[in-house]
Amino acid sequence: MNAVKRREIFRRLHEDNPEPKTELAYSSPFELLIAVILSAQSTDVGVNKATAKLFPVANTPAAILALGVEGLSTYIKTIGLFNSKARNVIEACRMLVELHDGQVPETREALEALPGVGRKTANVVLNTAFRQFTMAVDTHIFRVSNRTGLAPGKNVVEVEHKLMKFVPREYLLDSHHWLILHGRYVCQARKPRCGSCRIEDLCEYKHKTSDD
Repeated sequence: MNAVKRREIFRRLHEDNPEPKTELAYSSPFELLIAVILSAQSTDVGVNKATAKLFPVANTPAAILALGVEGLSTYIKTIGLFNSKARNVIEACRMLVELHDGQVPETREALEALPGVGRKTANVVLNTAFRQFTMAVDTHIFRVSNRTGLAPGKNVVEVEHKLMKFVPREYLLDSHHWLILHGRYVCQARKPRCGSCRIEDLCEYKHKTSDD
């Protein structure tokens, strides 16, 4: 795929959704961090239901730490892998209190040092909370990048690096959200909805469908 096509893809995605947002509910960098940790192998809808009960009670590292693993588990037990996530969140909160004065760090290295935080989670927080130029490649972005020819790669890191290189600078900050939403609602895993796709004529996928 050439640079002209890539620019037009993001021009259209921007035109349709000028200010894309994450579908996770949050009101601070810390709430976003916790929501993203909880979202691993879970839906945003499911996470939002749990955090709607948790955050009014505890939405700071110290407050969640005070709940303990068992106390936190009661709020997130509807989320997959909640036991291991509860342990990770409690330990992450402990580190935030002890090492970062209760604040979410703004560097990848410090974020990835927290339990339950990998490269993708760190990229989401850096991009969404702190508006840094990062690309969090999840299954949706990986699929869209490969299927369309936008930034094909064998693994998520390769796709991330290509997207950081290929996405026009003026669209880079929000491109993570556009691609996730496109993969979630249009370029779906089992059967893409090519018939209602805004960028179908630019996409290089060879097995397009007529589905709306």
